[in-house]
Amino acid sequence: MPVHASVKHPHDDAPDTADAFRRLATLPDGPERDAVRDGIVEAWLPMAERLAGRFRSRGESYEDLRQVAALGLVKAVDRYDPELGNAFESYAVPTITGEIKRHFRDHMWTLHVPRRVQELRNRVRLARQELSQSVPGREPTVAEVAEHADLSEAEVRAGLEALESFTALSLDAQLPGSEDGYSLSDALGGPDPALDTVVDREAVRDRLAALPDRERAILYMRFFDDMTQSRIADRLGISQMHVSRLISRCCDRVREQVLREPGA
Repeated sequence: MPVHASVKHPHDDAPDTADAFRRLATLPDGPERDAVRDGIVEAWLPMAERLAGRFRSRGESYEDLRQVAALGLVKAVDRYDPELGNAFESYAVPTITGEIKRHFRDHMWTLHVPRRVQELRNRVRLARQELSQSVPGREPTVAEVAEHADLSEAEVRAGLEALESFTALSLDAQLPGSEDGYSLSDALGGPDPALDTVVDREAVRDRLAALPDRERAILYMRFFDDMTQSRIADRLGISQMHVSRLISRCCDRVREQVLREPGA
């Protein structure tokens, strides 16, 4: 039988809904079960909104992202099994994040396009559809579309370019005019592995600087000088087990502080 009281949440402000989940699992469908379920969802909404905030600079309104995150939260509540013994947050976070990413995949442009250009695309597309009834057998000209949609020819051309930009060209697609299978990916360089650590390094810099001198020195010796825990213990005159505990405690503290920051 799992010991639910020992389950730890990644965030200190995570609501304690373990009892509510266990009660929910025993209730039949009905008003009482709906009330318990709604209470759990309401308790975890701040967490869902925090996850939505991570995606607010990607071209979608924050209100829409909040609704998508709330939907993901409801799905997580309905699918979570407390008998497995895992904290609800560890299950809900990937579920909600996955729902938000699915929303971007299904409803957003592959590339970020200004709203004005999106509007031009829609007006040009509609004008071409309407003109195709009156000029059968050929595509309407830019001038005809401009007159019909009350746009300038430059705006029509921008809209026409946007018509071709809703989805991106596959990097594996053979380029036009290429007879040897040459694709766009063949012209791309490789990613710099060091870039993956830039954000993490900047996120922990101030937190590491705020640690006590001894703990900061231990982390430096372990992760920058690549010293073993036994060598660190010999240099400081303490046990290897003490060094291990200090490293774990420091890493956990820095991680929690970074995750607790707005937008983390």
